[in-house]
Amino acid sequence: MTDTLIQSPSSVIDSSERIQEKTLSIIDLMTSGGTGGNIIMSVLGILSIFAIYILIERISALNKARKGNSDFISNINSLVNNKKYSEAISSCKEEDSTISRMIEKGLRRNGQPFNEIHSAMENQGKLEVNKLEYNLTILATISGAAPMIGFLGTVIGMILAFHDMASAGGNIDVEMLSKGIYTAMITTVAGLVVGIISYISYNFLLSKIDKIVFSMESASSEFLDNLQ
Repeated sequence: MTDTLIQSPSSVIDSSERIQEKTLSIIDLMTSGGTGGNIIMSVLGILSIFAIYILIERISALNKARKGNSDFISNINSLVNNKKYSEAISSCKEEDSTISRMIEKGLRRNGQPFNEIHSAMENQGKLEVNKLEYNLTILATISGAAPMIGFLGTVIGMILAFHDMASAGGNIDVEMLSKGIYTAMITTVAGLVVGIISYISYNFLLSKIDKIVFSMESASSEFLDNLQ
């Protein structure tokens, strides 16, 4: 009676090995979807690298665009009031920021009709905003394309699963269907993760750009009022 209740050490070891065999690492889980799943995961991996690179590069560029002397506009207005236009242009060159380049464009049109000065500054402002939004369209595309690519992997995985079921006839084995199911599930999760990260990054960068654009509009309005 006691012999049947007490398990031998070898049986315990065998059962623990069977449990360990069922656990998968993240890398094994990502590469267990077969050829189709690996191709989808590779594409999503490349898109995630692009998204992270654009996020880091744009944060660095936007932080550089926001840097500058807080007294820059007041100094420019003081020079304009004293008719020191050449010194004001030199100060804009030294500042070398989005606002200073826009103000410099207006100073170089000094003496022309006010509408032309305003138009020149507005065009320069559009160019600066276009520089700030560089690569954002790619990030927006990734945020929309990544989930769809993940769903493509889902469809491929389900096709593989049904193909294996049809090939097996009546002898359906769960292990036989595992590759198709892994492909369907893992690619969907990966696509959603890449898409969510890209979407959040896109909106985060847009909020930073909106703040810079607001400061540009405020500075140009103050400068034009003083110039007029």
